[in-house]
Amino acid sequence: MASFFSKLFGRSGSSETQAQPAAGKSEAYADCTIRATPMREGSQFRLAGSIEKALPEGGTKVRSFIRADLFTSEQDAIDSALRKGRQIIDQTGPSLFADDAQSRQV
Repeated sequence: MASFFSKLFGRSGSSETQAQPAAGKSEAYADCTIRATPMREGSQFRLAGSIEKALPEGGTKVRSFIRADLFTSEQDAIDSALRKGRQIIDQTGPSLFADDAQSRQV
């Protein structure tokens, strides 16, 4: 009975409604690696991914992005995330990794 009321009032511990990363794809672009990691939200996928750049002294800097776009197909979300990653790199250029932060949202 308590389970019924929890679900009714939105306090379910279920991860059904929470965003979950789905399997993605990566691609090399302009000395960076773009990783598409769409997030499953119910029966849809949210556009998400990251841009990684290997540092000459070792290590990697990561810039993550999540957008409001939702897709019914996981493949559409992956294709759009890769396209968005290329757009972010093209628009921001070297300033994308100019700061000292190892990881941040863009």
